[in-house]
Amino acid sequence: MFAVFRPARKAALVVLTLAFSALLSACDPVSVGGGGPTINTSKPVPVALLVPRGSAQSGDAVLAQSLENAARLAMADLQNVQIDLRVYDTAGDAGTAAAVAAQAVDEGAKIILGPVYAGAANAAGLAVLNRKINVLAFSNNTKVAGGNVFVLGPTFTNSAQRLAGYAARQGKGKLVAVHSSDEAGLLGLEAIRQAVGGSGATLAATVAYERSQQGVIDAVPRVKSAVDAAGADSIFLTSTTAGALPLFTQLLPEAGVSPATTQYIGLTRWDIPSQTLELPGVQGGWFALPDPNRSAQFRSRYATAYGGAPHPIGGLAYDGIAAIGALVGAGKADALTGAALTQNAGFQGVGGIFRLRADGTNERGLAVATIQNKQVVVIDPAPTSFSGAGL
Repeated sequence: MFAVFRPARKAALVVLTLAFSALLSACDPVSVGGGGPTINTSKPVPVALLVPRGSAQSGDAVLAQSLENAARLAMADLQNVQIDLRVYDTAGDAGTAAAVAAQAVDEGAKIILGPVYAGAANAAGLAVLNRKINVLAFSNNTKVAGGNVFVLGPTFTNSAQRLAGYAARQGKGKLVAVHSSDEAGLLGLEAIRQAVGGSGATLAATVAYERSQQGVIDAVPRVKSAVDAAGADSIFLTSTTAGALPLFTQLLPEAGVSPATTQYIGLTRWDIPSQTLELPGVQGGWFALPDPNRSAQFRSRYATAYGGAPHPIGGLAYDGIAAIGALVGAGKADALTGAALTQNAGFQGVGGIFRLRADGTNERGLAVATIQNKQVVVIDPAPTSFSGAGL
């Protein structure tokens, strides 16, 4: 879950053929070394799940239950691996997260799954850093990644790299980035800057705007001028449906930035909420998303098991248990060390392939989609392995 957070300091530097419990490559060995505990893989492995139950924030109770449900669904799919899941409530609070993380390790946890919010993830990581326990947080804020904290959430960098590379291959790689001037927009811009390097795309210009209706209106002629001056093929928007996206996709075509000649690209999901698909201005736009088929399979399984839809990020708990189960299933005592968690082959998750990186971030295999007649249409499928092109 995206949350702007400046840490005081980082942690020291079907049953679906999803086969979520299997490593992507059986021949990719679990590496020895890296920080982490020694475990006995013949016994149930204690895993602490930190969820925001008890928070005053609207929706956190539903999110907490969805994460727990998804984790238990993943456990049921594991073969020859036993997980001893212990659930701890953080109330969405960093101090509480630190306290229960320490408590969980005192009570035997060998790895921590969660918490959700960036501040809580950072605090939990610091609380157990000297205990050599790794934290697989549900945040997507890379500012808290590193040391013993790994973020499972989809990142701006993932989406930007996927889209920049695809745009370059389609002859639409001369980009103008349009971003808000707040921290979220600047993080999005930085992801785009990083993505163009090595992708074949170029960042021709950037246009910042204040997050207000007037700020967007004032930015539109500047975007038009930047596109014309650079001869840009595409505009890369960091805005969301809840933010400036509806206004930009209405006003930019009216100002002469025609989607017929200039490709509109979104850094965020344009299919969430589903009402976004109704907007005239997003038709034909590109955005990245997890493998839709695998995502649909997970939602169907979840609904069958629990009688409703999972929270949009509930599947991250499934991913975490799937990765832990896959590594423990290999029978190695060092299965939960940093070196093991970051093995290159990656894992299968609810939205396709993913892997954890040594810097605490992640890579996810994403599909590229467009919107046609108010429907999502995949135009470049998600890769099925990290050795393939298109990431």
